[in-house]
Amino acid sequence: MKQNIENIREIAQQVAEQNNLFLIDLVVRGLETNRVIEVFIDGEQNVSAEVCALVSREITKQIDENNLLKSYRLDVSSPGVDRPLIYLKQFPKHTNRMFEVEFKTAESSSIFKGKLISVEDGILSFHSGKEIKIKFVDVIKAKVLVSFN
Repeated sequence: MKQNIENIREIAQQVAEQNNLFLIDLVVRGLETNRVIEVFIDGEQNVSAEVCALVSREITKQIDENNLLKSYRLDVSSPGVDRPLIYLKQFPKHTNRMFEVEFKTAESSSIFKGKLISVEDGILSFHSGKEIKIKFVDVIKAKVLVSFN
């Protein structure tokens, strides 16, 4: 079973890349007779329900053609705001949104909240009373904060 899950992860990765997206996560749960596979994809632009449906059909086709699982439910969606951003290319579409960012410092790590104002050459610029620049490679965890205006 573990090998089949790895095969499904590879399929999801390939299908995402073929559609100019990237695989954020793949979660498998449930019993073998009632398996649930959750695939989280994202892109440089917002991911629509139509794109999720297209990716779902492509992954399902390959799972079925390769007889990887007998009984399963496949859910494909974009990550919710509760999931941290993990790729640099996820950030630009969130310009002007508030973030909570944990990042490495010379001493240990630091957490702050601020508005993303730009992404350039691997540097994230935030405004939080003053401009703060953080190298993407120093980001431990970055999460968009939900705001209700």
